[in-house]
Amino acid sequence: MTVRLLTNIGRLWTGVELISNAAIVMHDGLVAWVGPAAELPQSIPGVIDHIVDAHIDNAGGALVTPGLIDAHTHPVYAGNRFAEISARTDGASQGDIVAAGGGVASTVTVTRGTDPWTLCNDVRDRLRHWLLWGTTTVEAKTGYHLTRDGELADVRLLRSLEEEPGMPRLHVTFFAAHAVPPEYFGRPSDYVQAVGSWLGDAAQAGADGVDVYCDSRQFTTEDARWLLSLGRSAGLKTRMHACSKPRHGSVRMAADLQCDSVDLLHETDEDDVLALAKSKTPVVICPTASLYERRTPPVRTLLDHGVPVALGTDHNPAQSGTTMMSLIVCMAVALYGISVHEALRAATVGGACALGAADRGIIAPGRVADVVQWDADHEGAFAWAYGLKAMRVWRGGDVIR
Repeated sequence: MTVRLLTNIGRLWTGVELISNAAIVMHDGLVAWVGPAAELPQSIPGVIDHIVDAHIDNAGGALVTPGLIDAHTHPVYAGNRFAEISARTDGASQGDIVAAGGGVASTVTVTRGTDPWTLCNDVRDRLRHWLLWGTTTVEAKTGYHLTRDGELADVRLLRSLEEEPGMPRLHVTFFAAHAVPPEYFGRPSDYVQAVGSWLGDAAQAGADGVDVYCDSRQFTTEDARWLLSLGRSAGLKTRMHACSKPRHGSVRMAADLQCDSVDLLHETDEDDVLALAKSKTPVVICPTASLYERRTPPVRTLLDHGVPVALGTDHNPAQSGTTMMSLIVCMAVALYGISVHEALRAATVGGACALGAADRGIIAPGRVADVVQWDADHEGAFAWAYGLKAMRVWRGGDVIR
C-alpha cells in the first residue's frame, strides 16, 4: 500500500486540537502519524523506513480537518416535491398539501413506481455529491417504500453503493417506521406489528440501525419503545425522530432506553435535557429542519450539560436538498449561537459518537484516514462562506478529489 505524506498543512484541526504547520502520514487506509511537521519522524516502524520515499501531497498552507459526518439523511427516494414546496411558500397548509395528494405518501407512490436501476442511479448521484463536498460518512435512511421487500431492497442498494468508487462510507438505517402507508390507513397498529416482524431481516440485509418517527401523527412513544427494543434485540443501533411535544415523553423514553441517538428535538423542555445529560444520549440536530419548523432546539443548553451533539443535513425530498455539511456547520453557528469549533466538533466527533463509529471523526493514529483540505487557511471560514468548498478529499487515504 502507498504511504502518503500530507504536508504543508497551514492549520490542522484534528477534532481534538489545532496544530499549525502540520503533517499527516497515511498508510493502509489509516492515519499512521500526525503532528507538527517539524516533528515528522524519518521512519515509522511497520509503515515506512524512509519518509522521503512516501508519496507527497502538498496542502499549500490550507486548512485541513477530518472528513465531515452527516448524521441524518433520507437519500433513497425518487422524484421531487418542488410543486408542493412552492405551494407551501404560497401559504398552503400541510392539510392542504396532503389533500392535494402531496406529503410523504406522494414520494412513496413515486418511489414504489420507479424501477430499481433508475432509483439506484439517483441515489448514487446524491451520495457522490456528499463526498465531493467533504463529507466522508453519511447516515442514510430508507423509508420511502414502506413495504417489507422495498425497504429491504433499499438497505441492500445502499450497502452495494458503498462499495463503489467515489462513494462515502454509509451508516444504513432501516426506517420503515417513517409513516403509515396508504394500504394500512386506519390500521396503524397492524403496520407497527408488521415493521416489528421485518427488523431481523433488516439486520441480515445489512442495516446498521433502526429509526422511528415519533410524533402525534405517526407513531406513539409506546410504538417507538416497542420497535426500538425489538431492533436492539436484532442487533440494530437505535435512533428516533423526536418530533412530539415534551408531554408525550418521547425524549425521556429514548434517554431511558439509552438510544444511540435522538434526532431533531423540535420541542423539548428542561426535563428532556436533564434526561439526555444523565444518559449521555447523543442528539442529532439539523439546522435545515430548525428553519423549516421555525423552532430552535436548545443546542447551547445541551452542550453546557455535556450532551453529545451531532449535525445532519436532513436531506429529504420535501424540505432540504443540500448535501453540503460545510453549509450545515455555518448554519449551526448562526442559528444556535455556538462557536465554529463546537460546530465542527459536532460535524465530526459528534457524528462519530451518534453513529457509534469510533474509528473516525478524529485525525489520530489508528483512525481511518478520512481527511479534507478546504479552500481556506482558517476554520473561521466555515462561518463566513455559507458552503465552504472542499479542495481535496481523502477517503481511507485515497484521493477522491
